[in-house]
Amino acid sequence: MKIVYSVCLWLVSCVLHASSPITGLLERIDKGASKRFIIEKEEAPKDFFELDQRGDKVVIRGNNYVSIATGLNWYLKYHAGIHLSWNGMKADLSSLPPVTKPERHETDLPYRYDFNYCTYSYTMAFWDWERWEQEIDWMALHGINLPLAMVGTDVVWYRVLQKLGYTEEEIGAFIAGPAFQAWWLMNNLEGWGGPNPESWYDQRRNLQQKILKRMREYGIHPVLPGYSGMVPHDAKAKLGLDVSDPGQWNGYPRPAFLLPTDARFAEIAALYYKEMERLYGKANFYSMDPFHEGGNVAGVDLDAAGQAIMQAMKKHNPKAVWVAQAWQRCPYPAMIENRKAGDMLVLDLFSESRPQWGDPSSSWYRQEGFGQHGWLYCMLLNYGGNVGLHGKMQHVIDGFYQAKSSRFGETLRGVGMTPEGIENNPVMFELLTELPWRPSHFQRQYLQPVITQYFVSYKSEIWA
Repeated sequence: MKIVYSVCLWLVSCVLHASSPITGLLERIDKGASKRFIIEKEEAPKDFFELDQRGDKVVIRGNNYVSIATGLNWYLKYHAGIHLSWNGMKADLSSLPPVTKPERHETDLPYRYDFNYCTYSYTMAFWDWERWEQEIDWMALHGINLPLAMVGTDVVWYRVLQKLGYTEEEIGAFIAGPAFQAWWLMNNLEGWGGPNPESWYDQRRNLQQKILKRMREYGIHPVLPGYSGMVPHDAKAKLGLDVSDPGQWNGYPRPAFLLPTDARFAEIAALYYKEMERLYGKANFYSMDPFHEGGNVAGVDLDAAGQAIMQAMKKHNPKAVWVAQAWQRCPYPAMIENRKAGDMLVLDLFSESRPQWGDPSSSWYRQEGFGQHGWLYCMLLNYGGNVGLHGKMQHVIDGFYQAKSSRFGETLRGVGMTPEGIENNPVMFELLTELPWRPSHFQRQYLQPVITQYFVSYKSEIWA
């Protein structure tokens, strides 16, 4: 009986290995490397990974492919002395040290988020599939399972506006150009840097479909931009909609906000979600940030607006969660306080420096935190795609454990990377993504081996 069981386990392992996205990941790191590992997937109540040895092969075990990829990265860093980062995602895996003692890591925090809207404009505006494939591998290796995925949202808007009767010229005046879409999708401006050629929309659609396919193969949950009430500034004149004027953002006229009392709010939201699903499938997480960075809310019933936004999303997918960026005064408490627990996930976008839950002296402080809603401890670190090797490592560590032990710790659901630009200072982001997997508070000197290895690989990359 034991022999039969062993044979069945071996057969399952072979099938899993052949179909696993981890196989492709390993082959991209080093051709032939997948033959040197055994990948095992096991059901578990929370995310975990284990490192083990079987004969001459390293065993990576986990409850899903993201956990397994995280375990692979942990093995490479702390057993093989290999650091994969934005500076280099290739390595020689022909000779690997054995795992001499089984090792297990698990986390109670289910979410590890990635990206700021700004990242897409400062760093990623013109990425092709080859670069995106590398980034998705990087995300999996670092435990990311909840990234913002906004490529191709302009295609959704193009189709929605067509159906609402807008001309091609009018659509071009609303949709921003590639390097400005972050601020357009945060309801801050419209049309700047456009219009975009038709070939751009074809390319964006195809690229996003590839991105989402790979994310879903890993079990990564994409956060798609949802409908937050944004309409072109002329929607009242052209469509007869009842709108408010959110004013200007840094001198740029903002799009109009469709008031929740307008009978067509639900209709336009449904049209938006229908086109989004037609192009990219249904998601369980949608990002929406109306009134970002000082949008005028005069005349807006914020509770009704929050309810309309939530209802439109839930009608599309009853399981969906509204992801909101906590930045300055947004999301307004009145918009979210009457929403049900579990229906929202709030990103405390600048937790490492201006936590909205932790410092009563800060103008951003919220006495009740985010109420009943789950939230993520996020690290912004980078403004404007700036370069430089800097950051307060111990400060980030201490802040995370302070958040966990605070009275808001009960609703803490994970961590988030929210830099405005990436491809720099990877050590700090390496640190952040390790925090959920470490069992207790630690000092930064425990990371010295990986820091040293990073600088060795960084120097090798530069001088290669």
